[in-house]
This record gives sequence, structure tokens and C-alpha cells, in this order.
Amino acid sequence: MKKAVRLTALAGAAALALSACGAAPEETTGGEATSDFKPCIVSDEGGFDDKSFNQLGYEGATAAADELGTKLVDVQSTSASEYEGNVQTLVSEGCNAIVTVGFNLSATTIASAKANPDIDYIIIDDAADADFDGKADADNIKPLLYNTAEGAFLAGYLAAGYSKAGKVGTFGGMDFPTVTIFMDGFKQGVDYYNETKDADVELIGWDGKKGSFTGSFQADPAAKTTAQNILDQGVDVILPVGGPIYQPAVDAIVDSGEDVALIGVDADFYETDPTTQDIVLTSILKGMDVSTEEAVIASGNDEFDPTPYVGTLENGGVDLAPLHNFEDKVDPALWEEVQTLKESIIAGDVEVKSYLAQ
Repeated sequence: MKKAVRLTALAGAAALALSACGAAPEETTGGEATSDFKPCIVSDEGGFDDKSFNQLGYEGATAAADELGTKLVDVQSTSASEYEGNVQTLVSEGCNAIVTVGFNLSATTIASAKANPDIDYIIIDDAADADFDGKADADNIKPLLYNTAEGAFLAGYLAAGYSKAGKVGTFGGMDFPTVTIFMDGFKQGVDYYNETKDADVELIGWDGKKGSFTGSFQADPAAKTTAQNILDQGVDVILPVGGPIYQPAVDAIVDSGEDVALIGVDADFYETDPTTQDIVLTSILKGMDVSTEEAVIASGNDEFDPTPYVGTLENGGVDLAPLHNFEDKVDPALWEEVQTLKESIIAGDVEVKSYLAQ
């Protein structure tokens, strides 16, 4: 087998210095390794502590390393200019599987996979299909994709029913399909609420084609300004899409002094960031930790399958988080409608449009 898992002691690998890239790779799981399989992961510029997108991928890869009896090697990117160098460093480290977190690493992942056909590549949130022929551009890349439009549809319906102002808002980091898929689903949910309830809840920040974006996936002043501009238009529910950009949005909510609810993305913000517990209505979940763990374990067991994974409401790859502290603030009838709507989407009775819809 290409890389059979063998029960041998693994000496700790010396970290290589990076040239023009981020921190040297680190072996992050504890205990003595019992396998010679080496799983590795590189973040996008949001970093592994974003309490969202990168963190979930990291947790999944870490769990896989623990299960396989080995150590995860990680490299954290702080800017897009570091992606190529960071991935090449992991190749030089002798990684058997490399997880790249985010669509911004797509071109680098494709190039590296083509140059290193004996390494398994797992890319989160991108199809690795630069030539748009409907399949990944290298046979050793497994895309992990998530039809978050379905979860966002539920969040949009919930937000519209919860809003007292009759206005809800959203904004994204960058105008990419894996960002706008949330915004599209959110809009469809608001529209569905308006249609079924004969209501007129307005969505600020996204009209289905264009909207508000910060220009990056960093918790920077641009993110706070973008959030403030939306809050200034009178919304009382806001959905920031793009890893840590939600953090400046929280600051903007606090500064506004208004009663505004936040909707999280990727992870359950109530669990990953306790500072949001008083303002987070719910979160649109992506099971990146579970799907990443499964893909890395398959690679470690020499069972790597490059067939793309698509998370849906039906298979549990996407979902809506519990209401937590908002349970007594949301009309139980509205929450029951959301649960019924979830089953209707799974059954195919309610259509949610997205580029990942099957």
C-alpha cells in the first residue's frame, strides 16, 4: 500500500524554517506517535483561532491524528502571500495528507497536488475545479463542500420571523460562491417567510447579485465599518459571513447600544466564542470537523477516496444551531415552523437554490 499505517515509533520531525511565509510547522497532538502516517494542515489568513471556519477544520484534523495514533503538523497563514510557501513546506516535511482550509488556497492546492501525486490533498470549501469541467483538477484531491444555502434558508426564515424592526442584514468577507451561498440561502429564507406570511421583511446587504463585502477574511476596521453601515439602516438581526469578520460586527453591535441579534456561521458561536452568548440568535453550521476527520482517517488507512463530499441537511453536513439563550425570546411556534421547514427541505417539498444543489 502507498502509505500503510504501521505501528512504529515516530521520532519528532525537526521544523523547517519558512521562507517568505508564516510560522514553522508544528506537531500539535500530544503523546508518543504510533503511526508513520503524517497528516498536515494549513490555514487561510483567518488563522486556526478564528472560532469558526479554520478552527473546525483544525479540530477535525486533530481528532483524526489522535485516532490514527500520529501527530498533526500545522502551518498557520497570516496572509494570502504565504499560501504557496506554506503548502510547499508541508510537502518538504514529508506529509502524507495535506488539508488546505478554504477556497483561497485552491490554486495552490491544485498546483501542489499535480506536482505530488503520491500525497493526498483534502480541500475544505472548494471544488478544486479551475477548468470548470465538473471535477477536481487532480485525482489526488478530495473536495469537502457544504450546501450551506439550506441551513441559511432556515436562518433567514427564523430571522425574518424574529425581527421586530422588519429589517435584517448580512455582509460577507469576499464575493466568492462559498460566501454568497450563505447570503443566497438567507435571502431565500427571508423571501419564503414574506411569501408564506404575507409579510414585508427587508434584507439589507445582499440582493441576490450584489451586496456588502469587507474585502478580506480578517477582523479588521473594514469589517466593523461594513457592519456599522448595515446596523445604521435599522436592522435588528445581522449575519456576517467570513470567519473572524463577525468579531468586529459584535463590537459594532455593542457600540450601537441597540438590541441586535447575531447569526453565526460554520461553528456554533455560542459554544466556540462565549463572548457572543448574549447576542447570538443561532448559527448556520457546517460539519467541517467531522468531514475533515473522516477524510484524513480514510487517507491514513489507505482508503482515500477523492469523490467530493457535499454536506446537506439530510446527511447532517449542514444544520442550524440551537437557540441557547434565545430560547425564551423566540416564539415557540416560529421555532416549530423552522423545524417543519427543515423536514420539508430534506423531503424536497421546499426547493433551496444553490450552485451545490443536487
